[in-house]
Amino acid sequence: MATVQVDVVSAERSLYSGVAKFVVLPGESGELGIMPGHTPLISRIRPGLVRIVLEDGTEESIFVAGGLLEVQPRHITVLSDTAIRGGELDAEKAEAARQAAQEALANAKDKADIDAMQAELDMLVAQASAARRIREITNKH
Repeated sequence: MATVQVDVVSAERSLYSGVAKFVVLPGESGELGIMPGHTPLISRIRPGLVRIVLEDGTEESIFVAGGLLEVQPRHITVLSDTAIRGGELDAEKAEAARQAAQEALANAKDKADIDAMQAELDMLVAQASAARRIREITNKH
């Protein structure tokens, strides 16, 4: 079975480096599925879950707060300022942070503040959603 080298890196650390048979991640225009031999591609990615399907069929999940994707036929690189392993996501903390950001957004007056708070809120909504999704997957197994 064909595989591709995958590296997911944040500003602080490498979160995954290994081979996979398939990768799914949140592209700018929707979900992207990438298999070995994919056409070269560079794209921005939105906040969301990167799902790495390993050779044995198990999945590694990593939340990214947006970033860049580079695809080569034998190598996929995901670069994100902030990335969190799926098992480290805390749905309750993410939801509390989302609520705090929503309140701050409601009180923001300046356009720059509003834009920054909206971007933060979008990332926190995606993080809370990813945490719930991982919890659902974990509870099924």
